[in-house]
Amino acid sequence: MNLHEYQAKELLREYGITTPRGVVVENTAHAEVATGLLGGDSWVAKAQIHAGGRGKAGGVRLVKGVDALRVAADELLGKALVTCQNAPDGQMVSRVLVEETLSIARELYLSLLVDRERERIVVVASGSGGMDIEEIARTAPEKILREVCDPLLGLQDFQCRNIAFALGLEGRQIADMTRLLQGMYRLFKASDLSLAEINPLVVTAAGELVALDCKISVDDNALYRQKTLAEKRDPSQDDAKEAAAHAAGLNYIALNGNIGCMVNGAGLAMATMDLIKLHGGMPANFLDVGGGATAETVARAFKIILSDSHVKTILVNIFGGIMRCDIIAEGIIKAVQEVDVKVPVVVRLEGTNVELGRKMLAQSGLKIISADGLTDAAQRAVAAAV
Repeated sequence: MNLHEYQAKELLREYGITTPRGVVVENTAHAEVATGLLGGDSWVAKAQIHAGGRGKAGGVRLVKGVDALRVAADELLGKALVTCQNAPDGQMVSRVLVEETLSIARELYLSLLVDRERERIVVVASGSGGMDIEEIARTAPEKILREVCDPLLGLQDFQCRNIAFALGLEGRQIADMTRLLQGMYRLFKASDLSLAEINPLVVTAAGELVALDCKISVDDNALYRQKTLAEKRDPSQDDAKEAAAHAAGLNYIALNGNIGCMVNGAGLAMATMDLIKLHGGMPANFLDVGGGATAETVARAFKIILSDSHVKTILVNIFGGIMRCDIIAEGIIKAVQEVDVKVPVVVRLEGTNVELGRKMLAQSGLKIISADGLTDAAQRAVAAAV
């Protein structure tokens, strides 16, 4: 679960991390009130959506004067902002964070995340923060610093100093960086985060460390014990199909292709999407219906896939292990009849009672294309989507 920037900064401040002063506005009248609270004559207006790349998409604007702020708020609020990190239709902006401006001497990058290979929390830092950090990681990986946290001892002060020295900080900035990192680590652990990213972390002209922007993701599996954070969820930022899948207990991620995928098992789903790409197609989604899929589950999955107007064909790839293939076939037939599927449906079944399942599909009288293997299924789906 992602938080908005203003929500993330509220958490940072609870752990002693300095952020710019800001006011969240929901209409142009609030924007004018914000200027009175913040003072000055220049501010930064930042669209609040759950996606990065806002600056390059026009979602972060430096404005001078109340009239300019009012215009910026009017242009952002109630509009969909499309960035390099969200869906083609973008995400709706319902709030704008208005912040004071700062005199910036340097921009750094800092994050904590879970390294699943090491099974550790890792601190990642760089002296090259800002909008192009992804490019820096790709072209100059030696500029990316890492410190791995011990699961028992946690983040140690000497590791914080290592990062501070490597970033070229000096004097009191070293102690400030240590306090900041220790605060982030406590926040990360206490809130069950999967990502806490400050980009950029700026060094002001006065030498202070300030979190200019922040992205926080909470582990969905821990929301049952993070009830306060769970209440901060903004469903308007979720893809409608993903929200429906979440409510139905399905694992669904919307993509930009035209071949809908329904698979049981995350690994099999990834392999299915890879083969679709290999044969020249584009998957419209990742959808894992789970090993215990029922006819009702399959029907809900079909409805969610078909709610995407870009879908031209559906590829069903099911391995009948826990659930027999004849039961899966029955569910597919019922789902196609119930949902009134009008696009081609390619089905690949393997596992227990596979021959019976294929026979049921063949005798259903429905326009279901049966595939002999995964490669055959991918090729047929790509051909049907043209």
